[in-house]
Amino acid sequence: MLDPRYYLISVSNKENLDLCIKYNLAGFPSSRNGLWTFLDIDVGDYVSFLYGARVKNLYKVIRKIAYKNAESLPPWKPITFRESGNTYTFPYRLELKLEREFDESMVRPEFAYVAEDLLLRGGYRKTHFQADATTLSYVSTLGRSTQELIKSKIPDTLKFADLEFVPKILFSNADSDYEDSNYTVTKFNENILQSLLKRKLNSILKDVLRYFGSDKNPDEFEILSEKALSRGFIDLFIKLKHPVGKNQYILVEVKDRKASSKDFEQITEYIKDFDKEGELLGGIVIASGFPSKGKLDALNILRVKFFFRNLDESKEYCYQDLLDKLELTIVENDATLF
Repeated sequence: MLDPRYYLISVSNKENLDLCIKYNLAGFPSSRNGLWTFLDIDVGDYVSFLYGARVKNLYKVIRKIAYKNAESLPPWKPITFRESGNTYTFPYRLELKLEREFDESMVRPEFAYVAEDLLLRGGYRKTHFQADATTLSYVSTLGRSTQELIKSKIPDTLKFADLEFVPKILFSNADSDYEDSNYTVTKFNENILQSLLKRKLNSILKDVLRYFGSDKNPDEFEILSEKALSRGFIDLFIKLKHPVGKNQYILVEVKDRKASSKDFEQITEYIKDFDKEGELLGGIVIASGFPSKGKLDALNILRVKFFFRNLDESKEYCYQDLLDKLELTIVENDATLF
């Protein structure tokens, strides 16, 4: 069983933040990023709200629900973003249990992992940010514990059982319902793959560490979401949970297709950009296939091939179905390493 993860959920305005706190709910927009956030965060994970460079409260996720016809459901009104002009509802929701009450500035050393990411991005520009285990340990001591308070109960009035649905994922190019107002089906994309890989990489992490010459136990590492670097964004970020003396890092680039030489050039630039001298173990490219020959052979970058066992691309799948089918193989020059 995976350790619980900790996420900061960015909220678009103060009114929506107040509603989240009032009802112990997190809601995500009817967009690909909204669905990605909903799939990425698990029951048992911990979240805080991020608004105005402040971090609000600590909650445990106790249930995930998706609703049809969300434009007519409380507590959040549809929101229109000025830059794009797009209007979004909030069909994807997390029921939360309040664990600790606090209101803290992001400008603290303890929030450095996420703050550095925000600085490099020049703002939020994402629905959620995964923090590391050290940050979760810190926020678990802030403010006051509220486990026994009655207000941690989810109000029954905000449950709409007859409108619940399980989001489905489609691979083929056939028309799907994704474009309708209910967002019941979406096309498979790289964000969904990244989320699946965070849960699956543990299955090969022992061999990955052996490849890079690390003598650490896989259980000592955590696999984190997309991280901003000065030259771009690395899709997944692997590091020690509780380093002593020094850390160990692995950068992971994810492609939902066959990788190209440009993808290897990109992760090579990220490796050069990453300034943790002596602590970076190396890089990984995960894709459905790889170039067989050429200068890539000289790169010290591990290749991992993904595929879905017994996949019928004409069918729709829920997230858990895909997680069960996902297989990872470490390869080099189209041959299995281990």
